[in-house]
Amino acid sequence: SCNIIGSGIFISPKGVLDHAGSVGFSLIVWVLGGGICALGSLCYAELGVTIPKSGGDYSYVTEIFGGLVGFLLLWSAVLIMYPTTLAVIALTFSNYVLQPAFPNCLPPYIATRLLATTCVLFLTWVNCSSVRWGTRIQDIFTVGKLLALVLIIVVGMIQIAKGHYDALAPQTAFEFIKDPSVGQIALAFLQASFAYSGWNFLNYVTEEVVEPRKNLPRAIYISIPLVTLVYTLTNIAYFSSMSPQELLDSNAVAVTFGEKLLGVFSWVMPISVALSTFGGINGYLFTSSRLCFSGAREGHLPYLLAMIHLKSCTPIPALLVCCTATIVILCIGDTHNLINYVSFINYLSYGVTIAGLLYYRWKKPKLFRPIKVNLLVPCSYLVFWAVLLGFSLYSEPVVCGMGLVIMLTGVPIYFIGVQWKNKPHWISITYLGQRLCYVVFPQDDPSEIQPLTEKSEL
Repeated sequence: SCNIIGSGIFISPKGVLDHAGSVGFSLIVWVLGGGICALGSLCYAELGVTIPKSGGDYSYVTEIFGGLVGFLLLWSAVLIMYPTTLAVIALTFSNYVLQPAFPNCLPPYIATRLLATTCVLFLTWVNCSSVRWGTRIQDIFTVGKLLALVLIIVVGMIQIAKGHYDALAPQTAFEFIKDPSVGQIALAFLQASFAYSGWNFLNYVTEEVVEPRKNLPRAIYISIPLVTLVYTLTNIAYFSSMSPQELLDSNAVAVTFGEKLLGVFSWVMPISVALSTFGGINGYLFTSSRLCFSGAREGHLPYLLAMIHLKSCTPIPALLVCCTATIVILCIGDTHNLINYVSFINYLSYGVTIAGLLYYRWKKPKLFRPIKVNLLVPCSYLVFWAVLLGFSLYSEPVVCGMGLVIMLTGVPIYFIGVQWKNKPHWISITYLGQRLCYVVFPQDDPSEIQPLTEKSEL
């Protein structure tokens, strides 16, 4: 549950309400979003025990469809999904830190970007310096998100008990601020899916799960309903003290909520959310750099990204690539467009993986499957997936189409970088990077690697 519950719940409510058009419909989107995640999780459980490899989507797609499709999924994750998610969380961190200083207006654009960039750079340095520091930050700052959510839900329920639920009354909950089209409803689901992202993280460590046949379904049955309940109650709590228009006008929903209900203790809310988002940035940096590391080790990314520092044993090149991509994305989009962007690519990857389950059933029908879901589960998910992506692309052709184009740019990169085995020496960046970062490939002899000096031959 803690892998799913993240900073997304402090970001997405505004986008979900904006696209859904009414309070009641936005709550329906949150509940149905959890249900869709449950369908996807069951499919991933079957894949996890049928193909018992850590690495999640990337491992399954590579095993089922081959290297090119696996590479495209990895390429989109490295260039789009993880950096964009990091950028969104970093912008949320800066907005929640700066909002109390600008109570009557939005924080300046430059200030939010500078603070977000500083945060990403600092946490990249921490993760480059020590694995232990990175994991300790993650453990400590997880408390922040739990504190903020518990506080919001408890205070909201107290408000409702006192009779403050005008926006939630049936006669007003379905009063549409604007008439939502099918495309807008699809975008509402994309916004909600950002908060639910993480439901497939357990599949990244399948090899380390004890008795996955029992524990994968058990984790799904417990975590998905719990997270759906928490997210729905959090949104209900928001509407116990805020009108729909107030929520849409707020740049930091939890801060506005705290200012209205917590009085002199309103400072607790921005601090709690800042702790949550700070920990979220650290967690995504940690996992995204490891994905780069795994892809490079399999030969799908430059070997430079599979190298580790001689002393700290940290994947410095992979961390620097993730950090650089995140800072670039920070400067080119606003939060809600970035969420549509990353959620579209996320759903595209989920759909390809679950389509792989059906193809694998046809390709290897006699293969033993410790968990075998009813065919209605993946088929229902794929129908929803096709409708969602189709209408999202129709409603936001530039934002969603750009992600699709970037993913397809991986095709020539795959044939040049992976399939072409006898490349000239000057094309490889590994030799130079190895000396610049003082890193080695895990199988290398460290004594052969020398740090870069003025007299070194490049």
